[in-house]
Amino acid sequence: MDSAVSDSVTSGPGFATAGPDATTAGPFELPEDEGQLRAWQTDRTRAPIATKIVVAGGFGVGKTTLVTAVSEITPLQTEALMTQAGADTDDLSATPDKTTTTVAMDFGRITLDDDLVLYLFGTPGQQRFWFMWDDLVRGAIGAVVLADTRRLTDCFPALDYFESCGIPYVVAVNHFEGTERYEAEDVREALTVPAHIPVLIMDARQRISAIESLLALVGHALDVAPE
Repeated sequence: MDSAVSDSVTSGPGFATAGPDATTAGPFELPEDEGQLRAWQTDRTRAPIATKIVVAGGFGVGKTTLVTAVSEITPLQTEALMTQAGADTDDLSATPDKTTTTVAMDFGRITLDDDLVLYLFGTPGQQRFWFMWDDLVRGAIGAVVLADTRRLTDCFPALDYFESCGIPYVVAVNHFEGTERYEAEDVREALTVPAHIPVLIMDARQRISAIESLLALVGHALDVAPE
């Protein structure tokens, strides 16, 4: 990753202008004058807005799958083979075919428009790797918390974490094949998610579905951003 982009993505919260001259991160503001706004909208030489988003959730819920599905670059993955040593702590009852797990992070990038680039950081799901979360979420505008309806309790730690940090988040329900389908409002009630936080039904394997979840998070982060 370009050093200037890396600095702007990780240096602080909010939207940051990424480019050769970008040295600070701050709130993104549109021009107020209508003429200036039209010029801003048609100016393709301006630096894109770079935002950092975290993809979080429990073990085996689909975080790596989502980042891989949407990334326009070859995603950085830190996958390690599952071993017998982790059998007592890694519950594979819901995902018996899973053979690898994320031990540090996933990283991907997607350009949603000429002036909006999202940098995605997927967190590891197992409790023994939670110590890395503080570093991974630093500077993020928000998080997509993935939920598996077969084991909803696994996403409670992520929900509690982002609530305590004050970081905006949305809940994306990733239905797996062969599982019972639930409505978003049923999941909201089960997780006691506040009414103002979006709860979505999505498929982490499908690029469009995953992008819709990312867009929902960006919109939510803008809605709750300080004036």
